[in-house]
Amino acid sequence: MARVVALDYGLKRTGIAVTDELQIIASGLTTVHTVDLMDFLNRYLTEEDVECLVIGKPKQMDNTDSESEPFIRDFIDRLNRRFPELTIKRVDERFTSKLAVQAMIDGGLKKKKRRDKSIVDTVSATLILQNYLRSIS
Repeated sequence: MARVVALDYGLKRTGIAVTDELQIIASGLTTVHTVDLMDFLNRYLTEEDVECLVIGKPKQMDNTDSESEPFIRDFIDRLNRRFPELTIKRVDERFTSKLAVQAMIDGGLKKKKRRDKSIVDTVSATLILQNYLRSIS
């Protein structure tokens, strides 16, 4: 089997998570500056066997798209042009940032570390990936 990669896409930073090759465990990989994301994915997708890319779909409480959705769609269009064979899935990402902070608290992460937004982004991507894995099992 191939890995599944998840993105918590943000205008400044994007959190990235990945499964193991058996698609059992979701782990945080890294956070990259969004301007560097395509370069990162170019390298990663040539080095690793990736089955699909899961991208968070931010929604408002009333189920409408968030203000960042047009930027994400733009990014997906560029991805489709660059990697036409790559399957892209979307997963509702509501509350993942709050859940990520709570998971960090529960895990005993010190307050100073919890303020590091890049850690929150990576944990959020991991939660998106876990939700996706649950939905396909």
